[in-house]
Amino acid sequence: MRLTVFWQRMAAHFGEGYADTFARDHVMSELGGRTVHQALDAGWEAKDVWRAVCTAVNIPYDKR
Repeated sequence: MRLTVFWQRMAAHFGEGYADTFARDHVMSELGGRTVHQALDAGWEAKDVWRAVCTAVNIPYDKR
């Protein structure tokens, strides 16, 4: 998954204004105690981060 697709999906689920805030502030156990930004900066693949977000906030299967 390209980062542009990742951020499009984040914006579609959380809204344009909140997607970055969530990604910056929400620490997830699914990401090893990291935020989305920290995981991406640490080299995690965007698809794996997206899967972790989906699990953490129960995004419906058809939106994944």
